[in-house]
Amino acid sequence: MVTAESLSTDRYEVTSIPEDLDELQTEVLKAFVNYDQVTWNIWFTGTGVENAEPLTTQEEYQVIQGSYDALAGGRIDGTVRLAVTSVALAAPYGPTSQAEIRLCDDQSGLTVYDANGNDVSVPETTQGRYDKLIQMTYEEGVWKTASEETLSTNECWAE
Repeated sequence: MVTAESLSTDRYEVTSIPEDLDELQTEVLKAFVNYDQVTWNIWFTGTGVENAEPLTTQEEYQVIQGSYDALAGGRIDGTVRLAVTSVALAAPYGPTSQAEIRLCDDQSGLTVYDANGNDVSVPETTQGRYDKLIQMTYEEGVWKTASEETLSTNECWAE
């Protein structure tokens, strides 16, 4: 049984997940949360970008690598909060299995530091609540994150 609490860590709080997920939807959700925790750990520690590679498509890994390079030795501090509103399977079986996860990614409690420890947070781009659509694809026997799209800013809640 997967619960919001069982998916949470000290700095990564899942506040809610949809009820009545079937086995495949639960598998997709767990794969996404694993990916998201790994990538947030990269931002929290400023290290380990290579840990995201097996959890993403090549295209998405390049996006993460670019963001990591832009962080330039900096890091993020605080807690991210996540409310998952839906897990939908599109073509769940076959060679191109895909799924979509909709969520509210609350980053309002985060602070961004540069390599020298200076607060370089930009409230308009790093400290908001983001309604996101995550595309997952089934590759090489595992669910991988293929893309993240922000649908709106400061219009959702991770309560």
